[in-house]
Amino acid sequence: MIEFFTQTNLGIILLTLGQCLLVIVPVFVTLAFLMYADRKVWAAVQIRRGPNVVGPWGLLQSFADLLKYVVKEIVVPAGADKVVFFLAPMIAFVLPVIAWAVIPFSDGWVLADLNVAILYIFAISSLEVYGVIMGGWASNSKYPFLGSLRSAAQMISYEVSIGLIIIGVIISTGSLNLSEIVRAQDGSFGLLNWYWLPHLPMLFLFFISALAETNRPPFDLPEAESELVAGYQVEYSSTPFLLFMIGELMTVFLMCGLVSVLFFGGWLSPIPGLPDGFLWMAIKMLLVFFMFAMVKAITPRYRYDQLMRLGWKVFLPMSLAWVVLVSFLAKFEILGGFWARYAVGG
Repeated sequence: MIEFFTQTNLGIILLTLGQCLLVIVPVFVTLAFLMYADRKVWAAVQIRRGPNVVGPWGLLQSFADLLKYVVKEIVVPAGADKVVFFLAPMIAFVLPVIAWAVIPFSDGWVLADLNVAILYIFAISSLEVYGVIMGGWASNSKYPFLGSLRSAAQMISYEVSIGLIIIGVIISTGSLNLSEIVRAQDGSFGLLNWYWLPHLPMLFLFFISALAETNRPPFDLPEAESELVAGYQVEYSSTPFLLFMIGELMTVFLMCGLVSVLFFGGWLSPIPGLPDGFLWMAIKMLLVFFMFAMVKAITPRYRYDQLMRLGWKVFLPMSLAWVVLVSFLAKFEILGGFWARYAVGG
C-alpha cells in the first residue's frame, strides 16, 4: 500500500489530493464559525444578540447564509464581459486557498515546506489585485470600476509595508522558510524568545497593514456603502458574490496565521516545559482574529486620503528605517542573538 502512494503516479496524485483536502476542509469549516464569531463580537460591543436563531445559539447561521447565496439567481449586467465577470471571483477565491500550502501548523505539518515560502506568499498577494480589478472592469459600470481602482491602490500601498516588515524578520532569521522562522523563535524563555519582542514596533505596523490589505474596518473603503454603493463587487450576486466574500475572509485568516508564525512563535509553547504543537498555533490564530473583530467593532472608518497618507508617508518610511536598523543590529549582534537568530542557533 505504501509503495502505491509513493511510487505510482495515481498514488502520488491521490496522496497529494488527500493532503490538500486535509488542509482546505478544516480551514473552510473554521471560516464558517469565524464569521459567526465576528458577528457575535460586533453584536456584544453594541449590546445586542447577534446571530441566535439558526441552530443552537445561532451556530449554523453561516451555513444558512451559504445556502442562501448558492440558491439565489445569478444576475449578470447586460453590458458585462461575462468571461472576465465570472473569472474575477474565481481568482479572488482560489488565490487565498493555495496560499495555505506553505503555512506550517506544527513541526512538519505543512503541505509544501518551501525554502522560499515568503516569496510564494508575496506572489499570491500580488496576484490578488487582479481579481479586484477584473471584477470592477468587467461589470461595465462606473461605480464598481472606481471601487476596483481604489481597492487596488489600497492593496498595493500596504503590500509594500508588509513586505518591508517581513524583510526585518527574514534578516533576523536568515531564512525565507516559515518553519525555520518559527524554529528561530524557540528558546528557554518561552514567549520572551518570540519575535514580538525584538520586532515590537513592526508588530503593530504589520497588524494595521494587514487590516488595510484585507479591506477590514477601519480600512474597508472598497465596501464603503456611503461613498461607492458597495465597491468593486456591487454588480455581483449569488455565488460569485459569495466567492469574493469567502476569499476576503480567508485572506484575513491567512493574515492571522502569518502574524502567529512571524511574531508569536507559531506552534511553540509560550511556557517552557509545556509541549509544542498544533493547539498553540490554533489558539494564537484565534486570538489574532479576535483582535481583528474588535477593531471592526470599535473603530470608525478612515477617509481614503487618510488611508493613503498613512500607508505612504508613515508606514513606508518607518518600515524601511526598521529594515536598516535591524540590519545593523543583526550584523553587529547587538545583545547577543536578540536580532540575529541565525548566528546563535538558526
